[in-house]
Amino acid sequence: MNLLLKWAAERLHPHTELSKAELAAVLELPPDPLLADAAFPCYLLSRKWKRPPAVIAQELAELVHDPSAGVRAEAKGPYLNLFFDPAYWAAQLLDTILDPEYAKSSEGAGQRVVIDLSSPNIAKPFGVGHLRSTMIGNALANLYRFSGYEVITVNHIGDWGTQFGKLLEAYARWGDEAALKREPIRESLRLYVRFHEEAELDKSLEDAARRWFWKLENGDEEAGKLWNVFVTFSMEEFQRVYARLGVSMDYTLGESFYNDKMAAVVKQLTEQGLLEESDGAQVVRLDEEGMPPCLILKSDGTTIYPTRDLATALYRKREMRADRLLYVVGAEQKLHFRQVFSVLKRMGMEGAQHCEHIAFGLMKFGGRKMSTRRGQVIFLDEVLDEAVAKAEAIIAGKNPELTGRREIAEAVGIGAIVFGDLKHNRQLEVDFSLDEALRFEGETGPYLQYTAARACKLLDKGGMTMEEAAQAVKEGALRGQTGYLALPAAWTCLKTLAAYPQAVREAVRANEPSLAARFLLQAAKDFNRFYHQERIISDSPDETRAKLVLVAACAQVIRSGLGLLGLQSPRQI
Repeated sequence: MNLLLKWAAERLHPHTELSKAELAAVLELPPDPLLADAAFPCYLLSRKWKRPPAVIAQELAELVHDPSAGVRAEAKGPYLNLFFDPAYWAAQLLDTILDPEYAKSSEGAGQRVVIDLSSPNIAKPFGVGHLRSTMIGNALANLYRFSGYEVITVNHIGDWGTQFGKLLEAYARWGDEAALKREPIRESLRLYVRFHEEAELDKSLEDAARRWFWKLENGDEEAGKLWNVFVTFSMEEFQRVYARLGVSMDYTLGESFYNDKMAAVVKQLTEQGLLEESDGAQVVRLDEEGMPPCLILKSDGTTIYPTRDLATALYRKREMRADRLLYVVGAEQKLHFRQVFSVLKRMGMEGAQHCEHIAFGLMKFGGRKMSTRRGQVIFLDEVLDEAVAKAEAIIAGKNPELTGRREIAEAVGIGAIVFGDLKHNRQLEVDFSLDEALRFEGETGPYLQYTAARACKLLDKGGMTMEEAAQAVKEGALRGQTGYLALPAAWTCLKTLAAYPQAVREAVRANEPSLAARFLLQAAKDFNRFYHQERIISDSPDETRAKLVLVAACAQVIRSGLGLLGLQSPRQI
């Protein structure tokens, strides 16, 4: 939790009937940091003690006020405002913040979380539409691990289903083997788009596609061989993109992995009396939950993705021994997951109540929604290339003598795209602008990376390493010098850093990486205000040391937070 709120709870605990945890839950950080360092609303005690909250606030102020311990307490109406003297408390804050394990917790100890993320479809481009699931899921995995959970990430590749029947039919009619070898993804996209264009004129194509998929599900050698070709080249392409994004998954298991596990699901549903016939298909009715039936087997006997998702969930629970299942999938699949989770509960799966759909909104470019079947796809690689090229041009203008500029531009360009997504509430639609995301000022990834690099440059100029900063605090080298951190810009900056554990905790509890992103933007804003308002490297060795230790704390927290979100932090830009 926030360190200042923790200290405030410890000061109030002996004088109230509330536990430290109860106090921490109601303590507030004033919107203006100059108003107080922590505020306690006395309404809760008013109900218990049968006295007006303003009276209680005044009584507590007299009890808690202790200048010798660096604590000033003032009653302000129904609020008790607490102020911590920087000269007394700054060293303690810095000692905690500079610990390499700062903000890590064991909150999730003993809990295993399986996170389903990315999940691109075989033989289709890795477009910008896949970016959100990949990077939101990656950030959540990092945040959960940081919070003590055991995390298993699974890339649930879309390598099965009727769309493969369409692709096989398209290849049989219009395929070009040479083009497929030369540009496999683009040729696959061309075939997929053409199938849908032709199917609007010739309805028999849909029946032909269903026959191909039936052959595939029933072990046809020709269908299986061609399917394997599409899978192989697609996986090579995906791995290349993941390496560039800095993302790795513990398991990559396609939908086809569950082919031999679906019969058991159908058998269990049958034995439990949950399956019903509907127009030749087999469904689980969900009328009581106010939802349409969940389709399990189509009229031709082939499976559909709800069947595979049931088998997947049961496998992850039984074989991977998951305590929680998180699915980072677009919001348009909300009904699908509600149906699947309801069926799992009816089947009696232990822990079914701990399945959660981590929904996110669409990503658009210029207000346009992407559509694979219409060929409206922006290849992620092309966006990454453009971002890196523009980042390199900007960096060259700022620092033409910089060595390793290409590698730094790769980190900044890709970081701009990732942060440009993660700073938004995941459930909102994102209309992405590359030029906006690449700005080095404002709410952008490059702004955060540049701020971290600025802090590192200051440390280099002052001749202090991160390790030396931490050691200086531990050895008491700042004793009597923390008064240099008492001015508003420095103290506000330090107080913001104290909120890092709370930001991580809230991001995990809400499954919302943007909460961590917003914290980092505030930390960078406060550091830059400190940087511009105060002279950090001065003629006074004591003043310089104290301020450089704060700079080190800022660098460590911002770099740590960027890492959790999946961004690199170059030491120079």
